[in-house]
Amino acid sequence: MINKTIKINFKIGTLNDLNSEEKMLVEKAQSSINSAYAPYSGFLVGASVLLDNGELICGSNQENVAFPSGLCAERVAIFSAGSSYPNQNIKTIAVSARSKSFDIDDFISPCGACRQAMSEYEEKQKKDIKIILHSPNDKILIADRVSDLLPFVFVSNDLKRF
Repeated sequence: MINKTIKINFKIGTLNDLNSEEKMLVEKAQSSINSAYAPYSGFLVGASVLLDNGELICGSNQENVAFPSGLCAERVAIFSAGSSYPNQNIKTIAVSARSKSFDIDDFISPCGACRQAMSEYEEKQKKDIKIILHSPNDKILIADRVSDLLPFVFVSNDLKRF
């Protein structure tokens, strides 16, 4: 058996470390939290997507009593971008969260389904998507590509094996 290691790259800082475009994207993700529908979990998430053409698409999590019929903020935003601007590449995604019942001290990472959906767009556009994760206390984690959040991504070539 061979032992292998995976290295991922990411940056950690604060909101003040971001450039003006990135700060604006985080602010839009934060304001998107206000449209979240999360009466069951009380966990509110906002996401914003910046496209290569400068368009900004926002999304928030939308729960449903028939679990798991709801949808995460990240997928709401990227699916909306893909539907409204199918020929535009996603440049950056920012994600922010807040809870009605507990304090969030660190950034929240996208769930596996959102990471997989983001990786599909990255593969489709053949261009990396930067991910900015923001915490309520203004800590920031930046991954320059989705594969840094999902190192063993399932890609369409895997389907061609059958």
